[in-house]
This record gives sequence, structure tokens and C-alpha cells, in this order.
Amino acid sequence: MNDFSSFPTLGILGGGQLARMTAIAAFQLGVRVHIMERFPNSPAGSIAQKEVVGDPSDHELLQSFAAECGVVTLESEFINEGDLAVVEEAGGVLYPSSRSVGKIQDKLTQKQTVEEAGIPVAPFRAVSTPDEAATFGEEFGYPFVLKSRRGGYDGYGNATIRSREEIVDGWEKITGGALRNALYCEAFVHFTKELALMVTRGVSGEIALYPVVETVQKNHICHTVTAPARVSEEVAAKARNYAQQAIEAIEGVGIFGVELFVTADEQVLINELAPRPHNSGHYTIEGCITSQFENHIRAVMGWPLGDTSLRAPGVAMVNILGREDGSGAVENYRDVLSHPGLHLHIYGKQSSRKGRKMGHITALAESPEEAVRMAEEGEKRLLFASAANQRIPTNGR
Repeated sequence: MNDFSSFPTLGILGGGQLARMTAIAAFQLGVRVHIMERFPNSPAGSIAQKEVVGDPSDHELLQSFAAECGVVTLESEFINEGDLAVVEEAGGVLYPSSRSVGKIQDKLTQKQTVEEAGIPVAPFRAVSTPDEAATFGEEFGYPFVLKSRRGGYDGYGNATIRSREEIVDGWEKITGGALRNALYCEAFVHFTKELALMVTRGVSGEIALYPVVETVQKNHICHTVTAPARVSEEVAAKARNYAQQAIEAIEGVGIFGVELFVTADEQVLINELAPRPHNSGHYTIEGCITSQFENHIRAVMGWPLGDTSLRAPGVAMVNILGREDGSGAVENYRDVLSHPGLHLHIYGKQSSRKGRKMGHITALAESPEEAVRMAEEGEKRLLFASAANQRIPTNGR
């Protein structure tokens, strides 16, 4: 029987596609991976050396999981800060730290932290009743965005309020009917482009910045990422500077996604931070010398950070979103893989539904425009097995 005792072990809290891609990068570096997820046979758990089924709120189980890992990290910001602190209190190594995650997972605290660091953000205010939201609308105008302080993503937990009459409906949509709750309001930004970039920060504070990219949303879900962003160098420099400042302000260790807005007069505002690999960074797997996933592992393990340069003049990624209820199995590999410039990633989810992230396609080309065209064409070709014919092809036919 092989002795793996000398191999480093990375524990990941969460077993979805982000954990899966992190695990694949870890294997390349000779790192063993343990997964803790609430349900068995998760996308990452199915390939890891060990899968622990349970919830991080089970502190005894969490401590046992962490005790077998040299470093513990996470694939989402939705694990309670207090649960994460249990790993540290037991002597485990957790990156990003519970304190860093706590500053991000409460969106109001996140905005306050970024603003206190002197980084531009849209005007915002904590509110606890619809009347307080109406006061915000009177001061900053309509539309504005009403947001949940915790748990919101891909448009969930948000409501765009276009008039005072829409406040109560928007409030009830977010809170499930509770008319007194802790939300916050944010002024609507009339942006011309949405940007993003990945920031890696090591244990000793070293920084590696990825290229600034353009993102396009589809029903509040990131659909297309184009690198490099087609913006002025002044805008790109602001984006890089603000993103680095933000991650330094939370003393982050690991990889972080930073989303930004650009206005018509080339103001740059930070929209949101994520303490983990990010959808807008998936293009880095083939598109950059070091992927976001590998650099995350390098950072949390205390190893030197890798080169973040692009491998081609233009790189694009398109999310593969489910179009209907059915299988997660691909029906026509041959149609997509026949194009040598496309790179297909399927996340191994057992079922598809409308809007669900099932995978992504990346293209490298001589220009950003050509890369986008190639990736979009590949995404249109791909089909998943229908609900009536859920089969997994073995030979692409």
C-alpha cells in the first residue's frame, strides 16, 4: 500500500465545480485533496482522495476533517464566519482566514471595508424597514438596488427598485415576507462596462494580478468573459490599483475575484469581492501561464506565486448554462471538440436545469473579438442529453 504521508493535503470546504477545478490543479502539484460537502458524490468529491459528507456547522466533524489537512480553504463565502473560526481555534491553518471571509460574506461590511480603504464604491446605506429604503430612494433617486446582506449571488437576494411603489414587493421577494430585516440599499450605477480581475495574495503579502477582463451577464449570471478588457490603460490601471487595495484591506490570502463598474466618464467603482476562485477567472486555465486555481494553491500553501500573463492576444470564456431540465451528460462531444481552438470543461453535475452552470468553453485567438466568436459558437453547438434520454455517450457518437 502506498504511503502518502509525505504529500501535502489540502482540505476544501465545498464540493462544487470551483472545488473540482481547484482539486485538478492540486493533483498536478502532487497535493492530496480532501472534500467536505453536505451531500455525497459532489463534482469535487467524486475525484478527491477523501470525501467527508457533512455540514461545517457540525464542529466536531469539521475539526476532525481539518486535523487531517495541512491547509483548509473554501469554495464559497457562504460558510458562517463562526464555523470557519473553529478550524483556527483548533490549531488548523485556514486561508483565507475567518476574519477575511467575515469582512466579505456580510455585503454591507464588505462595502464599508472597501470604502474605508479609500476605494470608490456606489453610495450605499443599511436599512431595516421599507420606509428606510424609501428615504434612500428620495436621497439618491430611482432606480436603486435593494440587497440582502448575506447569501446573495447570481441575482438572488437582489431587487432593482424603480419607484417607491416597488419597495415592499422587492423587500418581500428578498426576505420571504418579513417587513423588518437587515438589508442595504445601493445606488444604481449607469455603467458602460463591467470589469473583473483576479487577485492572488500570498501568506507573506506578495501580490499577483491577473489581466483586467470584460464580463457580460445573462439573467444576472456571468455569461461571457473577454481578456484583455477593451478599455483605456487609465481605466485598467485604476481597476488593478483598486482591486489590490481591496484585497490588502481585508488581509486576504489566496485567490480573490473583484468585480468593477466603469462609467461613461471612465470612473471605476468596485462592485463586489469574492474570497475564492471566481467564474470570471476560469479563462486562466488555458489562457494564462498560471491558472487562478494553481495560484490559489500556491498562495494558501505558502509557495511562490506563478506568472499571470496571457498565453494569446485574445482569450474568451463562455459559460455553458442549462437550457432545460435534463441530464448533465453531454450528447455531442464530437461537434464541439472538432474545433482545435476550443477547450471544453464539463463540471460533472448529474442534472441540468435552466440557467444552471454546467460547464464552460474557453477559446484562444489572435484577438479578443475572434476568441469571443469561437467560444460562443462552441457553446451554441453543445447539447446535453434530454430528460427522456439520459445517457452518457462513451465514444462521442
